[in-house]
This record gives sequence, C-alpha cells and structure tokens, in this order.
Amino acid sequence: MKLDELELQIDYFEFDENLYQKLQATPLENPKLVSFNKEACDLIGLDYEACETQNFIDFINGIKVLKGSVPYAMGYAGHQFGYFVPQLGDGRAINLGSINGWHLQTKGSGLTKYSRQGDGRAVLRSSIREYLIGEAMHHLGIPTTRALGIIDSDTYAHREWNQESCSIVMRLSRSWIRVGTFEYFARTKNAIENIKQLSDYVIKQSYPHLIDVEKKYEKMFYSIVDKSAELLAQWSVYGFQHGVMNTDNFSVAGLTIDYGPFAFMDYFEKNSICNHTDSEGRYSYNNQPFVARWNLAVLANCLEKICDSEKLNSYLETFLAQYQKVYLEMMNKRIGLEASKSGNLNSDLIKELLGALETSRMDYNVFFYRLTNLKSFEDLSSILNIAVFQEPIKNWFESYKNVCLEQNSSFRDRFEIMKKVNPKYILKNYMIEEAIQKAHDRDYSLVNDLLKIAQSPFDEHPDFEHYSNPTPIKYANVKLSCSS
Repeated sequence: MKLDELELQIDYFEFDENLYQKLQATPLENPKLVSFNKEACDLIGLDYEACETQNFIDFINGIKVLKGSVPYAMGYAGHQFGYFVPQLGDGRAINLGSINGWHLQTKGSGLTKYSRQGDGRAVLRSSIREYLIGEAMHHLGIPTTRALGIIDSDTYAHREWNQESCSIVMRLSRSWIRVGTFEYFARTKNAIENIKQLSDYVIKQSYPHLIDVEKKYEKMFYSIVDKSAELLAQWSVYGFQHGVMNTDNFSVAGLTIDYGPFAFMDYFEKNSICNHTDSEGRYSYNNQPFVARWNLAVLANCLEKICDSEKLNSYLETFLAQYQKVYLEMMNKRIGLEASKSGNLNSDLIKELLGALETSRMDYNVFFYRLTNLKSFEDLSSILNIAVFQEPIKNWFESYKNVCLEQNSSFRDRFEIMKKVNPKYILKNYMIEEAIQKAHDRDYSLVNDLLKIAQSPFDEHPDFEHYSNPTPIKYANVKLSCSS
C-alpha cells in the first residue's frame, strides 16, 4: 500500500484522559532519510517505493498524519536504579496508532508534558543504535521492538559537551506497556478500576487466550513471568546487556524495549557493566535475571488490589528456575549438544565453559561461531588463537570431548545443531560506532550495510569479513553513556 492508504487504529483513549496527552510532533529542520527497513514495511503492508519519497520523511517527522491517527504520549512511572519516580512517561516519544497489531511510535519528536528536564529530542547517535539493534535482536530470535525508518536533520541538541544532530526513529512494537505503566495507574484516584482496565488492555493486546478465563489477572501475571524468564535467558545466552533495566523500560509483553547504553558482550565477563552511570553494577550482565525478578515483584505489588497477592508471589518464585532451564537448553545448542541426554542439562560443562571463557579473555560470540566450524579436536588453533590465555580453554575441551563421547555426539551432529544458533556476525558496539561516525558526515552507507548484516547474521558478507573477528581489544567491553 501507499502511505496515504494506510489507516491507523487508536485503542488507548478508553483510559482516563489524565493518563495520556494528545499532542502534535515538533518537526525537525531540513530532515534527511538515513534508512528505511523493508522488513518493517512488510509488517504494516507499506510499499518500499513509498519510503523513498518526501511523504515518508514527513511522516516520520510528524508533519504528515495518517488517516485514523491521533498522536499522543503515554504517562507512566518507574523505579530508576531502584528509586521510585512517580511520573515519567513518553518524554520524547509520540504514539501514532496501530496497524496489523503493530503500534507505531516516533522517538525524538519534541517536547511532551512528560519531558521533565529533557528537550524532547533524540540525537542521531542513539537513534542509529536503536534502529539497528532491534533488527539484530529479532534475527537472533530474541523478542524485541522493530523500526521502520530513521531521519537525520539540521536541528541540533547538546549532549554532555557536544552538539549533535537530532534524529527521529520510527519504532514498531506489539505493545508499549511497561511495568511502570502499572505503577502509574496504581497510584491514580480510581486505582482499582484503572488497573483492571489496564490489565484487560494488556490481556487483549498480548495474552488474548486469557480474555474469557477465570482468574485472568493472576494468569496474566503468570504469563508475564514466563515470557520474561524466557527473554532474560535469551539475553544471557547471547551475551546481551540492556544497561537500564528500570521498571519503566521493562515490557509486560516479554519484549526487549527502550534501547539505551546496551551492548553485546565482547570478551566474556560475568560482572560486565555496559552503562557507565551504573556505578554499583545493578544492571550488570550477571545481575539481569535478578533485576527482572525484582521488576516483576513491583508488578505483583501493583496487582495486589485485583489479585491474590500470595499466589502472585508464589508463582514469582518459579522465575529463576524457568530462566535457568531455558538458559541451559539454549546453551546446550550453542555447544552442539542435546540437553535431554544429560541428567543436569550439562550444567557442569557449561559452568566450566563460562569460567574458561572469562579466564581466557576470549570474545564470547566469536568462540561459538568458531566452535561450530571446528572439524577436529586435534587442531584447536582457530579457537586458541583468539584466547589471551590458552590453558583454561584447552582444559575445557578435554571435558567437552569426554561429554561428546559419552553422549555419542559427532562433529556432524553438533554442526547441524550449532549452525542454527551461532551466527557469524553479532552487531557489536564498535561496528555501530563506525556507522555513527560516517553518518555524522552525512554518509549513511554503513548504517544500511549493518542493517543487512543484522538481518542475515548467519550469512556470508565478504566485504565485512573483518566484523566476524574478535572485537579489537581497545574497543572491547567499553561502557557507554545514557546520554542520548
């Protein structure tokens, strides 16, 4: 369809009008198209040719409003680094409506009543990061928001000590409801009514199988726990760090949302911190599942007026066990084994591997790709050559070889399992930074190249073979800023 043929639906105005704000975007000056995502076009039925027009740029910039759209910003609260903030909200995002179950939202579209001390803008640097990482996550099989397109402009904003060009990224999500949304509704004048209404909205949007069942609100919470456990396990398996797991950034639909100072870990470090603001390591790699459980406990507190809180907290106790099971099952696949052939899901072997990777100071995801293509235990050079210290990984291979023999696992068997889960390319921060530096000079070619790599990480990309190698040590596990 052409842009003018798309019709959006609005379903948020059933809530109290004090819980959102209707408003128009504040357009950027002289906007320029950086990139558009054909896969996202397919999700909403938009013709590719439509994205190469000024009309499309105006759509992202907020000048063009589609049929059925009434732009608005959502209010929500949240615990930020453990401290409660009663009013946050879409401080620079504007919701446009939904189509085919995808809720469209622009980020960087100007001030809203929830902007607080912010300027309502998003700079090009952070917008490129979000635009690319959602596609990388999706193609690893990790539930996430997506992005339709991104524009640059001649509008500028100050971040830390720099002046940077402003950008808008068009985001798509199956849901934008967060734990923080429930916190906000739970503190309203008609809290019980509002929480019920929000719960019904979430059930209709994300858990429609619960619409007509008894105890649907309790069962909604159980489903959120289940989906969150699986999501966090997937993060851990691929070494993904979110960086800012505040309750206002934690989806109740089991999605990765609100990308900030995220990172795919370079060399393995279980206590790695990717956000330099996180001085105490609250959101460190190893702590992520525990923070997720904490966030879900906050959600349980919000639901206590409409649910049996004892049942909610009892079910929450299953979270870490669920997380561990999914994590071990997926880690077995990453080393080419079948978890069902081991009484403890090969957990001892996997724990030994993590210790060996950390001690060896080896690039985490590159290790698994090279393991996938290993042809013999007699020649480990392709793996040992990327280890700073080789002995720990050599010792692990002795354990691995024994388990493979015990479980009658051949190189061919393992290759067939691993080739589906161990990509050649993982979108590392240093790669994205190279694209950002070019984009600052108005060269957006590498953004589009990385989009292709993100969308086909298991394929060959001969011109970018160097990106399949370990991250250069000077860029490895660098902490990033929340400033965006």
